[in-house]
Amino acid sequence: MAVYLICYAVSWILARQHVYMLSGLVLIPAAFWLYWKDYRESGNLIDLKGLFCLSFVGGQGISCLKLSRLQTDWSDLTWLCFLLAVAAFRLAGRWKGPDSLAGGMARWRVLSWETASGQMGPASGREESPEEPCRRVRRRILWAMGGITLISLAAFLLEAAVLGFIPMFSYGVPHAYSYFHISGVHYFTVSCVLVPSLLVVWIKEDEGGEEGRLWQRLKTGQGAAALGFTAVSLAIPLLCVSRFQLILAVGMAVFTFISISRRFRLKYVLILLCCMVPAYLGLTVLRSHSVEYLNGIFEMKNSSTPIWITQPYMYIANNYDNFNCLVEQLPSFAMGLRMLFPLWAFTGLKFLAPGLVDFPLFVTKEELTTVTILYDAYYDFGVFGVILFALLLGLFCRLLSGLRERSGNPVVHVIYAQIAMYMALAFFTTWFSNPSTWFYLGVTVIAAAFVGWKRKW
Repeated sequence: MAVYLICYAVSWILARQHVYMLSGLVLIPAAFWLYWKDYRESGNLIDLKGLFCLSFVGGQGISCLKLSRLQTDWSDLTWLCFLLAVAAFRLAGRWKGPDSLAGGMARWRVLSWETASGQMGPASGREESPEEPCRRVRRRILWAMGGITLISLAAFLLEAAVLGFIPMFSYGVPHAYSYFHISGVHYFTVSCVLVPSLLVVWIKEDEGGEEGRLWQRLKTGQGAAALGFTAVSLAIPLLCVSRFQLILAVGMAVFTFISISRRFRLKYVLILLCCMVPAYLGLTVLRSHSVEYLNGIFEMKNSSTPIWITQPYMYIANNYDNFNCLVEQLPSFAMGLRMLFPLWAFTGLKFLAPGLVDFPLFVTKEELTTVTILYDAYYDFGVFGVILFALLLGLFCRLLSGLRERSGNPVVHVIYAQIAMYMALAFFTTWFSNPSTWFYLGVTVIAAAFVGWKRKW
């Protein structure tokens, strides 16, 4: 932490002297140092503390480069909020209090090999083979995959029928995906992003977990069904031309694999990039976002900056400037109404009482609406809200990490992977005041309960 504090002070001083390039280049290594420190202690490539610091602090360093004319000097209060958030998160994440709670939750785990294999025996009149619990778990995972896929597909077809178009085939409409939305139904449409992660769990949850039999497993009828469900779940984000949903689905699957196997080879990274980069670029074209259109929005100081640098840069950097706009322009705090938006959305109160959600968005430009994970916390309670949110988030991450180590339910890895994705994209949006986040978590918890249900069938 001392290295981070020193780098942060130097970065702040350099920014005050308008030496923006050095200001960012000092802070970015600090982010990697924090990640490396957490990885070295835990041995976990997707340690939640490390991912948050790498993303949030690294994103702040990228933003400090000030490569766009939209970016301005931040206020001292903005700098303070970023510092306090990281300090509070790491402090809470190191407290061992949640470990005992995780242990208690693991003892009352939804699934354990001991209880699962012990349900058959004298009471049932027959003995159960050692492989039967694993077969039962894999069968239920497959049913969970099928249920989520079919519901998602049905919701997608309903939206397409009611709205009268499919975004992929609406070329020339830059914001077609934004219009492809029926309130309440779209949550089910995008729930398909969970299926690739469940596929990973299904593959790994084999008798003995021998990876050498992977192709043999996939050639079976169950394997064909699992691959079919996954193909449909990936096709839906493509048809919706949603780059974010595609990245979320693939990223969660990768994190699930790392969580279960505790390793990730470099060749997997290269294969993944070879698949994802063309898909991302293709969806950008299908969204009818031309280079001229994007450059006109991003307003880079160097107009010759390639779009493949400009676009990811602005999706990271401008979010911190949007937070600074909030700090400088917010007339009064929302007193919790922003963070409670999922409640207003799920209950329908946002339609009955629009004032609950009628808050202006303070951003540098109307088209650039992505913000950091801290945005709504400050919107509600200012600096106190930032500290409280970071503390609670740190405690939750510590609890989830402990539960991942102790629980016997394989779907817990999917929950962990989902939170890991949010930590890895902490610079992007206010995840925990987004109804979709809680919907995903709810669906995953239901899947975990179903997979670990003690009844034998």
